[in-house]
Amino acid sequence: MIPQTSRYSFPRLTRAHYPLIESWLSQPHIGGWWGTAAAEIALMEEDLDAGPTDMRIVELDGHPFAFVQDYPAHHWPAPHFADLPADARAMDTFLGDPAFLAKGHAQAYLRQRALEIIEAGTSTVVIDPDPSNARAVATYRAAGFSALEERACEDGDVVLVMVFRRQTTEPPEPAPPSPGDGIPAPDKKTSS
Repeated sequence: MIPQTSRYSFPRLTRAHYPLIESWLSQPHIGGWWGTAAAEIALMEEDLDAGPTDMRIVELDGHPFAFVQDYPAHHWPAPHFADLPADARAMDTFLGDPAFLAKGHAQAYLRQRALEIIEAGTSTVVIDPDPSNARAVATYRAAGFSALEERACEDGDVVLVMVFRRQTTEPPEPAPPSPGDGIPAPDKKTSS
């Protein structure tokens, strides 16, 4: 269980992180949900210096273990986000270090990051997992995301649009982790 006082830090992604991203994307638990390391790093490179995507490494006590990003939901063609507020931001994530799996970290850092995005002035934070990725959906629910509905995205694949709901009171400690807590989001482009 993650203590309630655990706070994660989210340093911005730099090119120095690419070897770490590459090693994480080669982990078996990531397989099938994200593209190859070369393809994902190429997409990150497109946005790193001037793109609309805010890419972050997730750290706990200085140890990097995951990747999270958010971007304007309406920046790229995304019909599944069409009815969301103009300032909505979409998130993508994967937990890379297998030592952090199934311990409640994914739900905790996603909740913290979503709250930070809202506190910065965004009205709506969404995430769009593949509905068949039951472990990711359970993790996102535990983080505070509620299912809106299944919708077709730009390539015709169906995703489950989930909206972050700010809890009025924090639970005394995080909910028990789902069996695959930290399983990555659906196979989506990371930035364009």
